[in-house]
Amino acid sequence: MATYQTYTAIGQREDLSDIIYNISPTDTPLMSSIGKTKATAVYHEWQVDSLADASLSNAAVEGADATSATMGVTTRAGNRTQIFQKTVQIAGTLEAVDKAGRKSEKAYQLAKASSEVKRDMELTLLSNQVASNGNSSTARTMGGLQSWLNTNGDFGTSGVAGANGTTARVDGTDRTFDEATLKTVVKEVYQSGGNPKVLMVNPAHKQLVSAFAGIAAQRYMAPSNEATTIIGAADVYLSDFGSMSVVPNRFMNAANSCDETAFVIDPDMLAIAYLRPFSTNELAKTGDSEKTQLICEATLEVKNEAAHGIIADLS
Repeated sequence: MATYQTYTAIGQREDLSDIIYNISPTDTPLMSSIGKTKATAVYHEWQVDSLADASLSNAAVEGADATSATMGVTTRAGNRTQIFQKTVQIAGTLEAVDKAGRKSEKAYQLAKASSEVKRDMELTLLSNQVASNGNSSTARTMGGLQSWLNTNGDFGTSGVAGANGTTARVDGTDRTFDEATLKTVVKEVYQSGGNPKVLMVNPAHKQLVSAFAGIAAQRYMAPSNEATTIIGAADVYLSDFGSMSVVPNRFMNAANSCDETAFVIDPDMLAIAYLRPFSTNELAKTGDSEKTQLICEATLEVKNEAAHGIIADLS
């Protein structure tokens, strides 16, 4: 008599885990580290000012009349807002049936779309994209961080800095990221009046920085009854002008030429200006489905580009 086995039995229940595993990165280090502010127009503006150079000739004769006033004027800077959106469309039947891993397909897809929009925003903020007003058939775009940094930077041969969010950085000859170059740019930022607090790099350059001489000493007390932990990463770089957090960013990649760059940043001098925060629009029904648009409109506010630095054209 043959043994009755699973190979021939009918009615076995499906064994499907009630968890959906997704390891696509959703951390957005730049967006998470800088502030938020409000935009009220599609061209968001702010003002930049500076003090007169320190002078050795500021000496007045006793009893002399006051000198004529010499007043500096502020400079206006601005960036265009960019609309980010995703649309989800769910069939009525799909929303009604039992599903593994989520109760509502619409809620699950909207949450997924929100993470995707934030990823798009992070990539755009880091990019070499220039600001453009667009028109009735061309989307308006913001100027990314690479197109702003002009005062403090180090570039490969033939490399040229961007400017004001309207001129893209020009690629030069790639070279190896080394500590001497980093120290040069950190000094430039400090001399310009900035207080660099973050060194943002791609994963490969994070490993290079871990070997720099200026990394903070790391010690770990090994418990006698547990395995020893070996620490091989640098989370803090001690420069001559203060410590900087070393932050790896997965979105600094070849898609926007960020794999060639490292940023020296003061997060207090950057912000995301939202004209329209994240919201959903329920679109008109045209049949047996629900269509929902997730949308936001924002731009990058570079409060003073001289507070930051860029190291470009890195292999």
